Amino acid sequence: MDKDLQAKDKYAFSRFLYIIEAALEYFISIAVGGVYLAEITKHIGISDAITGIITAFVSLGCGFQIIALFLAHKKPVKKWVTVGHIVSQTLFALMYFVPLLDTSKAVKTILLIATLFLAQIIHNVINSPKINWLMGLVDDKKRGSFTANKEIVSLIGGMLFSYGLGAIMDHLASRTMFIVGGVILFVLLGLHTLTLVFTKEKPKEKIQVDVKKSIKEIIKNKTLLKIIIVFVIWNIANYATVSFSGAYQVGENALAFTTTFASIVVIISSLARVIFSKPLGKFADKYSFCKMLYICFSIEAVAFAINIFTVPSNGKVLFTIYSIIHAIGQAGINSAIINLAYDYVSDDQKTGAVALVNTFSGFAGFLTTLALSPLVDRIQKNGNKLFGINMYAQQLLSLVSLVGTIVILIYLVTVISKIPSKTK
Repeated sequence: MDKDLQAKDKYAFSRFLYIIEAALEYFISIAVGGVYLAEITKHIGISDAITGIITAFVSLGCGFQIIALFLAHKKPVKKWVTVGHIVSQTLFALMYFVPLLDTSKAVKTILLIATLFLAQIIHNVINSPKINWLMGLVDDKKRGSFTANKEIVSLIGGMLFSYGLGAIMDHLASRTMFIVGGVILFVLLGLHTLTLVFTKEKPKEKIQVDVKKSIKEIIKNKTLLKIIIVFVIWNIANYATVSFSGAYQVGENALAFTTTFASIVVIISSLARVIFSKPLGKFADKYSFCKMLYICFSIEAVAFAINIFTVPSNGKVLFTIYSIIHAIGQAGINSAIINLAYDYVSDDQKTGAVALVNTFSGFAGFLTTLALSPLVDRIQKNGNKLFGINMYAQQLLSLVSLVGTIVILIYLVTVISKIPSKTK
């Protein structure tokens, strides 16, 4: 191999570490969300409605990515991004020890909320600069395929991790399972930190930036604002259902899944996502991320339509089918959040663009959960009835998600498809 080729590919190992880093980060996100977070809240005694709000902290945390605009030009980013991850992941790990505290339910609830909320804020403040750092190591023409490969590794590893953690939740005594869960997260923290430490960063000249001017320029990008609307509506539609999904699965008065069965559902749906991730990435590279989203949101509409009919008597079948179809749609949507924005902005605005997309959509997702939480509580307290009709709250929420997804499809066809991409 000649020197030119070696120089050209000197970031190959760093790209490999990026794939591992993403997988480890995904494992941590699994452990602090969905049914695992619902297990923590259940042992504390927190209601499904409040659990939904706490689950939506993932979305609320995304809203704080706007702060990244003030940090994006602080080069190099590697050091402060790594420190930020250590702090946020330490807080995530400490969540597992909250149920073990010898104190009141109110104090435990406050500590859990404070720990998760602060962790999500820090995680999201550093997320956009980190993505810009690591995606900067990838050829623009291969972003779709690389993102798909990265996601496939995360999903395959996530299947094994989710099943193992689910087995721990089901077969260990409550005190022991939370201790083991916390220790596992601290181990993941150490491994994740090593991937960041050994990943290279492309040298960039330090520049003085007028943050206010930079924000104004990004906000004036009318094309970007149109793209933001897509993901704002999507977070409204998606969080209407997923925020309450974990509690619905393990709730004693709902589907009543064991954590192990819920993990099996995750494994099956992740496998479906793995199978479709690469083809969708290649499709996006060839035709555009916008056209890929036609497919993905159509798939999501089908998923939510099926979930409308999910009840305890058919839950294991219909919820599994819903989860599989939802995961297939997510295979393309997750990568499009970054790459669709990248298609329409200049290089110096990429970090700010992703931060802005995640900020608006993040707040939208959380506020949606906050608004729907009283409705969930009312339906459950009324014996799973609404206006005298037998109905679980999650069935109504899936209808809301279906309507929102249809709105997105109409918007993509009538607005986004008519915008010329900068990369074409």
